[in-house]
Amino acid sequence: MNILLTLVSPLSLVNETLLRVGRAIGAVAIALMVLAILVQVFFRYILNNALPWPDEAARFCMMWMTGLMAPTAFRRGGFVAIDMLLYSLPRTIAGVINLILLSLSFIVLVVAVQIGWGEVTGFGGRFTTASLYVPMSLDFTQWLRVPRSWMMASLLVGVILLLSVNIELILRTLVKLFGGEDRLPIIEAASIGGSE
Repeated sequence: MNILLTLVSPLSLVNETLLRVGRAIGAVAIALMVLAILVQVFFRYILNNALPWPDEAARFCMMWMTGLMAPTAFRRGGFVAIDMLLYSLPRTIAGVINLILLSLSFIVLVVAVQIGWGEVTGFGGRFTTASLYVPMSLDFTQWLRVPRSWMMASLLVGVILLLSVNIELILRTLVKLFGGEDRLPIIEAASIGGSE
């Protein structure tokens, strides 16, 4: 069990740090998404002149927000789950079932990493977005059409973070099965509107 604890402690610290940064970037992405939608509403319904880029910008921000926030929800048990059965079973049996489910999730996430890598580096990643540009110079004279690979990278980054969290949860489940739950690092609970 000492080997498991030696593995889970640094991984827990790495995950907590990466997910904290991801939540901060995800919060910025939410704010930018809302701003883009409000700009589009103003131009479309007040000025009667819809802009081409806000819809795509909002979609870009939504994908990154999802990729960066989902691992925190997974780590904290925030995904929708039907866990009545696990709570009604003896602790050891519930732990074994949880370990099996996490192992299946691991396989799915490994496949998802491969798909995400293919989306970023493959044929589809070579195309550019329809109307989303970013400035290439401070004087705004040169603009770059955003490659689709930048948008699809949200899938890859999110799945890699989910995979890292999944490995941590597998290790935590193994430690619990061997009776070392009291020696595990604590996972911070979600905070609403405050610092963590």
